[in-house]
Amino acid sequence: MSQPQIDALVFDVLGTLVDEPRGLRAGLRRLAPTRDEAGIERLLTLWRHHIEREQRRMLDGARSYAPSDALDQEAAHLVADAAGVTDPAAVTALAHSARDLPPWPDTVTGLARLAERFPLIGLSNASRTALLGINARAGLRWHQALSAEDARTYKPDPAVYELATTVSGRPPERLLMVAAHAWDLRAAQAVGLRTAYVARPVGDPPTPTDTFDLHAENLTDLADQLTAG
Repeated sequence: MSQPQIDALVFDVLGTLVDEPRGLRAGLRRLAPTRDEAGIERLLTLWRHHIEREQRRMLDGARSYAPSDALDQEAAHLVADAAGVTDPAAVTALAHSARDLPPWPDTVTGLARLAERFPLIGLSNASRTALLGINARAGLRWHQALSAEDARTYKPDPAVYELATTVSGRPPERLLMVAAHAWDLRAAQAVGLRTAYVARPVGDPPTPTDTFDLHAENLTDLADQLTAG
């Protein structure tokens, strides 16, 4: 497949640029230090299922929109209850662990390299406040960081991807959406964006029927492909 002609890169953040499960596990260990790894994984699953379920309910119209901060607080209360923790400060600290997410080893240098050639736009389901914390903790540097909160919905709603086309002033086919989640790329593709899959251990890999423009092992590989020639 030929390389697309693009004017800007649009990046998913959670999972693609930062290791969300690792950051959450660290928060869970602080909350419940006596739990073994299997217990931590059960709490992590409880957290993630709550976030995914409530975002889906909003997309389906079964619940009014609430930003990711509110969902993190709900998930923290749910997990703390399951762990037998009642200290409000501990619950708040757990909720804030959703912003304390480490970058993948290639993220910071990869973004810096790509920024030499392209405008970079972050596009995340994280709220504005959460995105600020994530960017600061992980050292993510953008030309523009956009939150789904600005559209009062969540990816994969088309309105979120349209934020990037509006801000960039470019037609969607001149933007390249970069993500480790095939579902995210399919939704971007549906509104006309070009797509690049970046492999991550926590991502959603493509199926044989997916036809993304680029496939990369990491951001270094992506930069090599986009700057070749």
